[in-house]
Amino acid sequence: MEVFPIFVVAPLLVASYARFPLTKLLYICIFVHAVILLVGGAYTYARVPLGFQIAEVLGLHRNPYDKIGHFAQGFVPALAAREILLRGGWVRAGKMLSFLVGCVVLAISASYELIEWGAALALGQGADEFLGTQGDPWERGPVARPQGVRR
Repeated sequence: MEVFPIFVVAPLLVASYARFPLTKLLYICIFVHAVILLVGGAYTYARVPLGFQIAEVLGLHRNPYDKIGHFAQGFVPALAAREILLRGGWVRAGKMLSFLVGCVVLAISASYELIEWGAALALGQGADEFLGTQGDPWERGPVARPQGVRR
C-alpha cells in the first residue's frame, strides 16, 4: 500500500511526457520520492536502516524515516502542482497559486491519511506494524490517543 502512488503516477508521467514534459528537476524529485516510498514499503517505515542511522547521529528515540516520507509527500506534490498550474496557464504566480498549491498538497495528504485510517480500523492491532507508529500515540490516528487527550 505504501508504494501504490508509484503505480498511479508512473503511468501518468509516461503518458503525458510527449504533450506536457515536466522539468528535469521535477522528474528527479519524483524519482527520489518514489525511492523513499519503495524503501519504506520494503522495510516498513519504522525499520528502515537509514532511519536508524539518522536516529543514532541525532540522538533520537525513534526511527525518523517516516518524517522523511511525510516531507517528500508534501514537497514533491507542491513542486508538481506549482509547475502544472503555471505552465498550463491556469493560474499566474501570486497568492492564488500559493493557495491552490497548498490545497492540492492538503488534498493528496488528507486522502492518504484517510486510507491509513481505514487500514487502521480494518487491521486493528496490526495497524501499528503497517503505520510504523513505534509507540507514538499521535501516529495512531483514531485507534488510540494518549491518556487525558480529548478527541
